[in-house]
Amino acid sequence: MNEPIPARHWLTLAAPKAAPAVATSTVLILGRIWNANGAEHSVGNAALMVILSAGAAAAGMAASTGWAGDSVIAGTAFATSGSLAFAGVAGYSDGLSLPLLLWALATAVAYGLAARYWRTDRRDSLAHDRHMTEQRTEHAHVERVEALRAGAQIETARSGATYAEQLATALITRAALPGFDGRTVEAAGLPQLRATESHKDT
Repeated sequence: MNEPIPARHWLTLAAPKAAPAVATSTVLILGRIWNANGAEHSVGNAALMVILSAGAAAAGMAASTGWAGDSVIAGTAFATSGSLAFAGVAGYSDGLSLPLLLWALATAVAYGLAARYWRTDRRDSLAHDRHMTEQRTEHAHVERVEALRAGAQIETARSGATYAEQLATALITRAALPGFDGRTVEAAGLPQLRATESHKDT
């Protein structure tokens, strides 16, 4: 028996939708904290972030074009590269205008990329649910047909048993009637009881 699937909490449903904004906001906050701790106009820190971002981008290109390319690794590497570049700009610049602009752009790009995966996941989920519904419907139909067939066989067997019992009762009653002559029955070509045949032989 299938148990009902409990409805998920709204926070569970909303968490994946908020993940891109939370990620970009976290990078912005960390970049501004880094800015307040000495990264503003620091050429060394900016050079470090450029090198790290370029390295992550190179890793993403290698993962996407190599003979053993993996789209997940490539996407992760490119996302890391963008996050490092965004953090470097947020830490190096002295105002909030450019970091906020980049934050809005990064958030829009993140939601654009995530929407494609959400659509694919939703399509796969709908296809799976449709397939499972068809399977359950087909199995239910087969079960109903088998149940009807088994019921018909039981009723047929029950009717046959009742008929055999009534026939046996009728034959016994006929043999017990006064004046019953087995020879007359045999001459008429009617079915005869074994008991009558054994009585005639004696």
